[in-house]
Amino acid sequence: MIRSKPEELIRKNMARFVDNEIIPVAQELDNKGEFPREIVQKLARMGIFGIRYPRHKGGAGGNTTLFCIICEEISRGLLSVASIAAMQSLMGTNFLFHNGTPEMFEEYFLPAMRGEKIGCFCMTEPDAGSDLGAITTRATQVDDGYLINGMKTWVTDGPEASFYTVMCQTDPSKRLRGIGYFFIPRHFPGVSVSSPFKCLGTRTTPICEVAFKDVLIPKEYRLTQEGEGLNAFLKIIAEIRAMTAALAIGLQRAAMADSIKYANERIASGKPIGKFQLVQSKVANMATNLEASKLMTYRAAAMIDAGQEALKEATMAKYFATEAACSAADECTRIFAGYGYSMEYTAQRYFRDSRFLLNGGGTHEVLQCNIARSVGL
Repeated sequence: MIRSKPEELIRKNMARFVDNEIIPVAQELDNKGEFPREIVQKLARMGIFGIRYPRHKGGAGGNTTLFCIICEEISRGLLSVASIAAMQSLMGTNFLFHNGTPEMFEEYFLPAMRGEKIGCFCMTEPDAGSDLGAITTRATQVDDGYLINGMKTWVTDGPEASFYTVMCQTDPSKRLRGIGYFFIPRHFPGVSVSSPFKCLGTRTTPICEVAFKDVLIPKEYRLTQEGEGLNAFLKIIAEIRAMTAALAIGLQRAAMADSIKYANERIASGKPIGKFQLVQSKVANMATNLEASKLMTYRAAAMIDAGQEALKEATMAKYFATEAACSAADECTRIFAGYGYSMEYTAQRYFRDSRFLLNGGGTHEVLQCNIARSVGL
């Protein structure tokens, strides 16, 4: 795959950072399960959070392809750190950047680019996940602005966030056409944040519930106009899915690299287990799925950068790459055999973390329906 010089440079720099700053402490970070503030600050100083935004607006002047390369490389080191970076760079700040007021830009967006404030995206509800038309968090217009009432769950980075972009319903009778996005600072009265969930994997990524009870926000904190919320979401969903596929590629690379290293070192019946055909078949499948994931993901990213419709391609990439990541993590534990069950080895972390990828950007059951419809069913 031919790469431009900026792509080669960003990959080289990110790979060096991951090798030196993340991989050596990945196991420790996972064991502690704490938000990695020091690494987040280092990423901010590198301009990672602004890679999608133009330089004259406080960003780093990159594009979706560069964003995916960054996500891939960080995920190779530790998926939970990559998910934090992805949220800060895309869903957590996107609507604020495009629709926020100059005052909001100065007070929240620029500090987010510097890693001083954390933003996140509130969409899922206890009774509304894939069915966005069923959300019940309500934004009611009043003289002073909007009153927000409702609850969001599975909010990535929620416990650390300084502000939230919240998907709300403005008119339940319109379902999807009544969706809108609203900016809500954490310190506003009526916002309450739960304790972080205890999760199977991605342990440094804090996830929680956020409740809104009669939260009064100014009218200018509405980030989409009436009837435009769904279209606004559709404008970034392809990028979200391409990014998730890139995270999956990073995990695949890590699982395959450790599998190969272990298979070359582990001796059984007088020779490395990598010389046995069944082990070779597992690695061959990993390698083939990895190459296919790369081609699908970066094709989708290139289409997005070219301004082309890429939802089908990004959906396919997310579906395929994430399933491939789960498979690679599973095969990694099998190659490690009994050691794959030990918390002292990386195989178990890849297995746990891979499950995080299955739901972000759409569950695979929903994505399969989307793909089927896109090809004529």
